[in-house]
Amino acid sequence: MSASDFLGTESAIAILIVLLSVPLLFYALSRTRAGRRPSLRPLPALDLLSEVNGRAAESSRVLHVGLGMGGIAGPKTAVSLAGLSALEYLVDQAALSESRLVVTVADPTMLPAAQEVLRRAYARQGKFDLFSPYQVRLLAPDPTAYAAGVMDILEGEDPLASVTIGAFADEYLLIGETGAKKGVEQVAGTGDPAALAFMYATADETLIGEEIFSASAYLREDAESVAGLMVQDWWRYLVILVIVLAVLWQTLF
Repeated sequence: MSASDFLGTESAIAILIVLLSVPLLFYALSRTRAGRRPSLRPLPALDLLSEVNGRAAESSRVLHVGLGMGGIAGPKTAVSLAGLSALEYLVDQAALSESRLVVTVADPTMLPAAQEVLRRAYARQGKFDLFSPYQVRLLAPDPTAYAAGVMDILEGEDPLASVTIGAFADEYLLIGETGAKKGVEQVAGTGDPAALAFMYATADETLIGEEIFSASAYLREDAESVAGLMVQDWWRYLVILVIVLAVLWQTLF
């Protein structure tokens, strides 16, 4: 099979999955709106995520949210959007409790995106006077320089907690070690296996791989997010079933 034939087959499969996902999504949405929601397994990282804002407000200390090296383009887009989804939840809580936030990004495309998330959240909670675009800081597009910028915040601004969800790699070790030494509560999540090892070693709680993509369903608990999570699970079960059947076929025949 030539490369063009392979790409054509791959595109056809992707289109088929999208077309099949639409009716599945409507079916799952009807179930969730009717009150037949699945029981979601507990994720300790998200439990801690829901607590840190309140403690930051009580102690009058800042909460740092790092969105990593990704941007709104390219292969890291999905992970970056997962980070923005977590940020939206945290900003909603921060607006209600009037706690202070510092958001760090490395890619220029994430700067207006994160600022818009903050602007909408403060407006939604009726606290628009507390909004400042300077709460979002563009540090540097270089991984080591970005990590150095976050380390300076952890050292100099004494945050109560640091939430780092997005595209991270080896540079996270510098961030995680600094937070651990300072006694900062840390919640971290990414899709990079190398960075996950550092996160697991230094953070208090870790979102592993696909858990960052399901976080919005846990945090928002709205019917649309839960329905999307259900459809993802159904496709996952189908893939596992196909793999098992293929192995049995090759073994028996």
